[in-house]
Amino acid sequence: MATNNDQIEKLIEGELSWQELRNDVLPDPKDQQRFETTRAVLQSSVDWDNPILVPLNDHLYVVGTDEGRKVKADCGAVLCDAGENWKMHTDVRVREDSDELEELYTTWMSPDEDWTFQLREFFCPNCYEQLDVEAVPAGYPILQKFDPDIDTFYEDWQDELAPDKR
Repeated sequence: MATNNDQIEKLIEGELSWQELRNDVLPDPKDQQRFETTRAVLQSSVDWDNPILVPLNDHLYVVGTDEGRKVKADCGAVLCDAGENWKMHTDVRVREDSDELEELYTTWMSPDEDWTFQLREFFCPNCYEQLDVEAVPAGYPILQKFDPDIDTFYEDWQDELAPDKR
């Protein structure tokens, strides 16, 4: 059964029931067009024309441009080249003292004050959409969750060229 756009839209918005997810969106065997359908739905949800190559998270994508592959937010802000750590190009709020953490967690759910703990919130510098959150020890490096090998994904897994190379 082919995954349709309505199902993918509901999945992205978090409105898909478990039954629909298990039986229709994640059938066995996998729908070979599911990624392309998802990419088309995501593309239709943004107000810019650069082809989305892969989503990085709910509001961030690697896109193809005339200047190469870039990391781009929903709002259209280009953060950096795709090979760079996009988190280094965001506005960051770091919560590390008990008063800041208690804005989010009750006293009994906050980390022990003796820990050197940070809650880092990464925001788009253009529209201030929250792009990511990480809870780490103080001094921990700022790392991306993953660095996709876009050409291998398309050529070896999708059996086609990436949209920016077609």
